[in-house]
Amino acid sequence: MQSWSEISVPAVPGSGPPLRLFDTADRQVRPVTPGPTATLYVCGITPYDATHLGHAATYLTFDLVNRVLRDGGHEVHYVQNVTDVDDPLFERADRDGIDWRDLGSREIALFREDMAALRVLPPRDYIGAVESVGEVVELVDKLLASGAAYVVDDPEYPDVYFRYDATEQFGYESGYDRATMDRLFAERGGDPQRPGKRDPIDALLWRVARPGEPSWPAPFGAGRPGWHVECAAIALNRLGTEFDIQGGGSDLMYPHHEYSAAHAEALVAGRRFARHYVHAGLIALDGEKMSKSRGNLVFVSKLRRAQVDPGAIRLGLFAGHYRQDREWNDQVLAEALARLDRWRQATALSTAPPADDTLARVRQHLADDLDTPKALAALDSWARQALSYGGPDRTAPALVSDAVDALLGIRL
Repeated sequence: MQSWSEISVPAVPGSGPPLRLFDTADRQVRPVTPGPTATLYVCGITPYDATHLGHAATYLTFDLVNRVLRDGGHEVHYVQNVTDVDDPLFERADRDGIDWRDLGSREIALFREDMAALRVLPPRDYIGAVESVGEVVELVDKLLASGAAYVVDDPEYPDVYFRYDATEQFGYESGYDRATMDRLFAERGGDPQRPGKRDPIDALLWRVARPGEPSWPAPFGAGRPGWHVECAAIALNRLGTEFDIQGGGSDLMYPHHEYSAAHAEALVAGRRFARHYVHAGLIALDGEKMSKSRGNLVFVSKLRRAQVDPGAIRLGLFAGHYRQDREWNDQVLAEALARLDRWRQATALSTAPPADDTLARVRQHLADDLDTPKALAALDSWARQALSYGGPDRTAPALVSDAVDALLGIRL
């Protein structure tokens, strides 16, 4: 699948300190320890609706991770999937009277446009579920052979399921107790009432073909992939096990990330799927969580059509810490636009206060679990001094402009 175009990143003198991130499984901030090439997997969209600010907040979080790692001297092998075959896609296509493949293609194209407009660095591998079906079939076959998976006793629809207890460490990522797992499994796409399952939270690996649904051949019956196994197969085949960071929104922590990790770990006993599990907070609109059911989504494409500067969208979402559930409203946008204007005025000056210390502080704050509020405050302080008192340094405005572009993805 085609990714979006490369985004130019200015060169900034020096390099940043090593990145430290909160690891969900360990419940603490700890160093990210990549080799020369850092490896990053971020779960992508199910393309049945346009990119809303909840999506944007997640992908901007991991764009910062990408930029900080690059600033620290690493290359980054970034992989992202697209769940372009799934029930929500079929349901929306049926509702709108459009072929599910056409709907998916349209929304993927819009997502790429939104990401390019937001200046998100593109993944090296951008992989759709449809194009990875063969990889899923191979993985499911191995899980069946190992005993980690089983076929339900249903002569009409013998689906394949993963045993949640196939790994001794299942649940280490989220840390949830069984009651919470039961509740969230049902709320987030699981099928606890499916007859024939050995346990209500066993996860679907392969859905045998139903009338009117797309299917692909497999030794265990024609059908299509479950949700979690798609990410396990794509990541394993491009990054292997124990890659550096698996990321997504906090609502993916369980069951999606818990199971995608378990699918891989069931075949590589004792090895952790990713060294770091990183989750971004959710976005609310005027005090209520954004959701399709509430109909209160704010779409990136709608903001773009209204001529909202993409840099202000980034600044509005960076005003709060990435791990926090946070608010989007008119005031957040107005403050972001005002901040963007101040920074542009300051970097348009011919001379300004020296900026080396400001750059060092921005790097330090971003390396400290992506502390964007403190990074923005450091830049605010420099801009206020520049606009109020000026300064002798002819190189400072360009240095700040390049640093904001390279580290925060905002063009001044």
